[in-house]
Amino acid sequence: MAASPPRTEAGGAASWLGPVAVLIPVKAFAEAKLRLAPALSPQRRAALAREMAEGVMRSAGDLPVAIVCDDRAVADWARALGALVVWTPGRGLNRAVQEGVRYLARAGVRSVVVAASDLPLAEDLAHLADAAGITLVPDRRGEGTNVIVVPADAAFAFSYGPGSFARHTNEAASSGQPWRIIESPALAWDVDLPDDLNAIRR
Repeated sequence: MAASPPRTEAGGAASWLGPVAVLIPVKAFAEAKLRLAPALSPQRRAALAREMAEGVMRSAGDLPVAIVCDDRAVADWARALGALVVWTPGRGLNRAVQEGVRYLARAGVRSVVVAASDLPLAEDLAHLADAAGITLVPDRRGEGTNVIVVPADAAFAFSYGPGSFARHTNEAASSGQPWRIIESPALAWDVDLPDDLNAIRR
């Protein structure tokens, strides 16, 4: 018989979550960064994905961190690092993030910093939550959205994938919330292709 999935922490979460929390979606490390296959072995890709996710967690500073995932090894890894786990099997990225934000809202969080897990230069996520409303941080190409800060009760429609920054900008503009764009050289760097690795090394 298959083992039951890791539970999502419930009753005790509100006791340590504050008004602001960081939410990081993390896929199975073994399945991450497949487009780096020409440059890295499967083992190295998995290690790199884990290292980058840990760096993003550190960039949260003193803010509590929740990990959205549907992989048992990722859940165990997250708990070992002191993060809350929001278990979202079969949701896909957008639905999983929305479920994570709703969970944090129910736990009393007022503002959620949603950060990608593949930001090797990530630093100081907390300062992005210093304003009311929605904050968008684009990737360096202006196509993707590496960080989004949303009021937990804003019902923001996440729309990751190619061209997500334009969609997220439209969503923010139509939300009725104050919103802003912050361009951050550190947070703009994500890693998807071998050339991204070469640029980081340089």
